[in-house]
Amino acid sequence: MSSKNIGIKDVAVAAGVSVTTVSHVLNEVSYARISEETRDKVRTAAEQLGYGPNRLAQALRTQRTGMLGLVSEEIATTPHAGRIILGADEAAKARGYNLMIINTPGSASLESRQADVQALLERRVDGILYATMYHRNVELPANLGSVPSVLVDSVAIGGNITAVVPDEDGGARAAVGALLDAGHTKVGFINNTDDVPATRQRLQAFRAMLTETGLDGDAAPVESEVSEVHGGYEAAKRILSRADRPTALFCYNDRMAMGAYRAASELGLSIPHDLSVVGFDDQELIAANLYPGLTTVALPHYEMGAWATEHLIDAIEGKDDLSLMALHPTILGCPLVSRDSVAAPR
Repeated sequence: MSSKNIGIKDVAVAAGVSVTTVSHVLNEVSYARISEETRDKVRTAAEQLGYGPNRLAQALRTQRTGMLGLVSEEIATTPHAGRIILGADEAAKARGYNLMIINTPGSASLESRQADVQALLERRVDGILYATMYHRNVELPANLGSVPSVLVDSVAIGGNITAVVPDEDGGARAAVGALLDAGHTKVGFINNTDDVPATRQRLQAFRAMLTETGLDGDAAPVESEVSEVHGGYEAAKRILSRADRPTALFCYNDRMAMGAYRAASELGLSIPHDLSVVGFDDQELIAANLYPGLTTVALPHYEMGAWATEHLIDAIEGKDDLSLMALHPTILGCPLVSRDSVAAPR
């Protein structure tokens, strides 16, 4: 018998159960009182026969298509933040859903982003993930609220949609803590110039950590530039040319840390013997391949994508209330990744 001719009755006969039981198991009916042993028998029989639920029939019955939409503000074209998509896709597939992605420029107008959301709605997605390349506050298209929605790496201006973001404060504290634990008392910070939550929160955490350990956090040297390699280079040149130069640098991200490596080399400073450096993001192509390897803090991109998808599906299936979670963004930890760029000061 070909797999296309296999029906639910064939599965029921193979498993030795009723058609209703097969339907309840394969459609994951939550109220059905069926033992785990019987569920396993049904799933095994369905797998051996090559039978799957009729998705069209399911959609007609449940009014769900099994499709999720993801509006990606540039992350689809950014290998680093692209792990958001991987986390979302794997979490969706584990729950029997598929992901449909629309990539949009970060500079896109509100009208353009509204058209992207509308394109997903016209394809009958059950819910939408809205993800940004870096942690920021966003003005959202009004039509995003037409279906259950979750923000990833961003918070809505007005704060009325469930969001998941990285722990900027905790990550910065871990970075600065690694330098303090190594014995450094003269620590500088190379910061970003963009007015985004990460810029403000990492600076606040940097100063707070120094102050809490008895140092003068407000007097610690800080230089700001664009958050790219050349910005890190320029900021590091200025901060390391001071008469009382720091023995350690906390850099806003790994790209700026790469620039700091170049500046240190030009000034005749060896890392980590003359200068310890810690970054942020754990961009593997950078952090793991600098010499010495860069100690940094990992952003939970994969975890944020998976968390958002799990809770979006729970809301679609009536197991979760997104309006309650929208009161405060969920914050996921940013763990320290230790490599070889930190040592005790000479």
